[in-house]
Amino acid sequence: MSDAPRSDAIIIGGGHNGLVCAWYLAKAGLKVTVCERRGVVGGAAVTEEFHPGFRNSVAAYTVSLLNPRVIADMGLAGRGLRVIERPISNFLPLEDGRYLKLGGGETRTQTEFAKFSAKDAAAWPDYSAMLDEVADALRVMAEQTPPNFGDGLAGMLRLVRQGRRMAGLPMAARRNLLDLFTESARTFLDRWFESDAVKAALGFDAIVGNFASPDTPGSAYVLLHHCFGEVNGKKGAWGHAIGGMGAITGAMRKAIEALGVEIMTDAAVETVLIDSGKAVGVLLEDGRRLMAPIVASNLNPSLLFGKLVSPSDLPGDFRKAMDGYRNGSGSFRMNVALSELPDFICLPGAAMAEHHQSGVVIAPSLDYMDRAFQDAKAYGWSRRPIVEILIPSTLDDSLAPPGQHVASLFCQQFAPVLPRGLSWDDVRETAADTIIDTVDAVAPNFKKSVLGRMILSPLDLERKFGLIGGDIFHGQLSLDQMWTARPVLGHASHRAPIKGLYMCGSGTHPGGGVSGNPGRNAAREILRDRSPLTALKLALTGS
Repeated sequence: MSDAPRSDAIIIGGGHNGLVCAWYLAKAGLKVTVCERRGVVGGAAVTEEFHPGFRNSVAAYTVSLLNPRVIADMGLAGRGLRVIERPISNFLPLEDGRYLKLGGGETRTQTEFAKFSAKDAAAWPDYSAMLDEVADALRVMAEQTPPNFGDGLAGMLRLVRQGRRMAGLPMAARRNLLDLFTESARTFLDRWFESDAVKAALGFDAIVGNFASPDTPGSAYVLLHHCFGEVNGKKGAWGHAIGGMGAITGAMRKAIEALGVEIMTDAAVETVLIDSGKAVGVLLEDGRRLMAPIVASNLNPSLLFGKLVSPSDLPGDFRKAMDGYRNGSGSFRMNVALSELPDFICLPGAAMAEHHQSGVVIAPSLDYMDRAFQDAKAYGWSRRPIVEILIPSTLDDSLAPPGQHVASLFCQQFAPVLPRGLSWDDVRETAADTIIDTVDAVAPNFKKSVLGRMILSPLDLERKFGLIGGDIFHGQLSLDQMWTARPVLGHASHRAPIKGLYMCGSGTHPGGGVSGNPGRNAAREILRDRSPLTALKLALTGS
């Protein structure tokens, strides 16, 4: 062991949160090594060629939640990152031949809502302001370590500070916050709107990455989780990174390499080395040992504690709590190469228009979403799945040959584990055909325009990216797995129950999405532990 390479800190997993954590540690003067299992860093935020001449964001596919502080601190814009906003956020083809467009400003959205309900159009400004108020408060909390039970005085101070922020909200906002955390998306939206189309447009976010019905209690929070973001200073907007999501992690790689971080690819970690109750390094699958007094894992906590740490090194109560940690978001991803743009029945024409540059959502009602979930529970996947289509080549011509396009199909309500002993390896092509047929039903030229496709079932997402059960959030965003209970109560401050071992991925607060917040927050706690002076400075600044 004494001859093994030594660093101050080892990061397990080169996904975006791991890269962010590495940058903040290196910026503080630590010698950092990143170990990545695959041949490229970026985790699920990568761009790959999937058909000759066609590239796309393979898994993560759109930008909004990336923290502006991370962008600024790491200098990502100066390293080539450019994000452009969608002209409108979503386009919903409806079953009656009509359509609804969401976004493009308050007045325009009201005009769209008025096609379905004057009452809903009038309610939109107040609803939007309500979400903004709640999201602003939670956006600040997303950048802070939760008040962890078990951290003594430090945890109590965090509880007081963060509780004071919540207490400072008007009573109406506090009631809305409670409702969003506990209610179903349908219950919450029913109080504001009457039109099925409007509720579908707003409720779609509640089931993204959430293997649940819009009638499931707590699904309203997932709706809120997707409101935290911004693009180029515009809150709630969604955008595209030129070059795909790999442009984000590519810029991050340049940033950490500029600080001297060592990046090791094709370097899968087999075991976290623990000596006398302390993490001391890692053993790679190829037999190499790397030593460091700090080890931070960007993996799903179930992978870290289920495969990389010996059960004998974990307290019994912690093992039991982690056994109950729930994964599985019901997501199925496809990337398709297209000879032409979709020609929608409700809005004819294959010439590029703003609806092609938005998120096309095939989920015309909350009832449709509920039936998709019930199907998935009974049969494994929905006979009429929920499909979101993004066509990034309409904004970025570097992704496809001239005149042709790439599309991301992000599909919901595909069971992480299939019934009747089936494997996703047996039915992935059949499920993919169902998805194509679902799109073809609203855009009849779609099926014949497909030149090639890349299929990622929940099992494929697990194998390729370590997303257990296809879980894009590294663990379900339920009330018992959020904030001070993420991943489990008593370990929300990024510290494992082993000295020197930390968690910096989306299985920690504030959860999934390409935000960088878990990595940034984890680095702050690591530096707090490393230096009493740093701990005092952070305490005085309220960080």
